[in-house]
Amino acid sequence: MFGIPGKQAVTLTPRAIAQIAKLMARDGHQGLRIGVKKGGCAGMEYTMNFAETVDPMDEVVEQDGARVMIAPMAQMFLFGTEIDYHTILLESGFRFNNPNVADACGCGESIKFKDVEDLAAERAEQARG
Repeated sequence: MFGIPGKQAVTLTPRAIAQIAKLMARDGHQGLRIGVKKGGCAGMEYTMNFAETVDPMDEVVEQDGARVMIAPMAQMFLFGTEIDYHTILLESGFRFNNPNVADACGCGESIKFKDVEDLAAERAEQARG
């Protein structure tokens, strides 16, 4: 919907691919649906849920057996994001390296995105260039 022809909306690191494929195989899900919602001290939070079906409006990204569906409302905010999976001593989880984030809260749980008009202008420039 907000993509650039020939460029995936998001990319997955090898660790993210392995974890998503493992989750899909374990429970028979179609993939993970990612989105954004209002919340947290910075204003927005990422969402990630198992998907049983692919919504026709989802942006679908498939890499090496891993499938991510991006909810329509989140597509503009997630375009260009690299999704990684980290495991450290006390925690593990997905990390979003998102060029569309203007600010984040101190705890890292919520983000503030660039203005929608600025994001639209950036997408248009990338599509031309």
